[in-house]
Amino acid sequence: MIVYLDSSALVKLYVAEPESAQVRKLIARAKSVCTHLIGYAEICAAFGRAQRMGRVEATALPGVLEDFERDWQNMEIVGVSEALVRRAGHVAVQFGLRGYDSVHLAAAETLARDVGNPAVFRFLAFDAALAAAAAALGLAAS
Repeated sequence: MIVYLDSSALVKLYVAEPESAQVRKLIARAKSVCTHLIGYAEICAAFGRAQRMGRVEATALPGVLEDFERDWQNMEIVGVSEALVRRAGHVAVQFGLRGYDSVHLAAAETLARDVGNPAVFRFLAFDAALAAAAAALGLAAS
């Protein structure tokens, strides 16, 4: 199985949240874990926010960042291209999504098309609008 994680799913691997166990279980079964390059900045921002909100201790933050850096090296990272960003813009308008959410969706849609077998591809996001848009585009959401 190939799993695409948007930032709302990816952060759950490092910050304890209600769905963290679900994400870990899915990742354990995955052959490949994918995300978009912008996820790096989004996740680092989420870690900082989690620390400011007291969900991650300041003393634990360096370890969280280190774990993320290690895992990042093993993920399939989708890069930026004009075609993908343009598709993201259309998806944002079509579904009323935020910019970065639309980039994640366009990246996942591209990967799913490249894989060619929808049964082996999963898109994981915990934003209701993004998950609904993924379903509307025919992406299997977990």
